[in-house]
Formats: sequence, structure tokens, C-alpha cells
Amino acid sequence: MSIWAGLVAGFGTLGMVVAGWFAARATKAAAAATAEATQAAAQAQAAPAQRAADLSVLQATVERVDKENGELRQWQRRTESILRAFSWSADRWCRQMERAGIEPEPAHPLVEEYNRTGV
Repeated sequence: MSIWAGLVAGFGTLGMVVAGWFAARATKAAAAATAEATQAAAQAQAAPAQRAADLSVLQATVERVDKENGELRQWQRRTESILRAFSWSADRWCRQMERAGIEPEPAHPLVEEYNRTGV
């Protein structure tokens, strides 16, 4: 009986070692799966916050560009008004000179183009 007891004890010990090895592998795999799941959950939770941050940056950019656009359009309208007023004034002075018998010098080609096309 002692041989059988020794064999059972030896196989039992070997079985315990093999079972421990399988348990260690399973624990390691479970830990890796848990880590992946935790990382995926963190990314899923962070995604809406990241989208919100991206949206706020986009909104701030759009507001800034709209403001700059408005300022540029106002500046352009003012410049066009000044150009129109100067053109009318120069035309009036030119007619005054002609009525007084003074021949004005020819206008710059860009002025001629503006007078012809309005652009």
C-alpha cells in the first residue's frame, strides 16, 4: 500500500502543480482581458468629453472668424464709400476746371477703368 500511497501522493503533487500552472495562465489571461475592458471603458467614457472639447474649439474658431469677417466687411464697405465719394469729388473738380477753361491732366488708367466699369 505504501507504493500506491506514494504514487497517489506523487501524482497528486504533480496534478496540483499542473493545476496551479493552468490557474496562473487563466489568471494572467483574465487580468489582461480585464485591463483591455477597463481601457476600452475609459476610452468610451472619454470620447464624449473629447468630442465636447473639439466642439467648443470649433465653436470658438467659428465665432472668431465670424467676428473678423464682420470687421473686414465693415472696413470694405467704408473703403468703397470713401472711394465713391472721392470719385464724385474728383469728377466735380474736373468739370469745374473744364468750365474755367483749364484742361485737367488725363486720369490714371485704373481710374479710367473704374469710371468705365464701376469696379
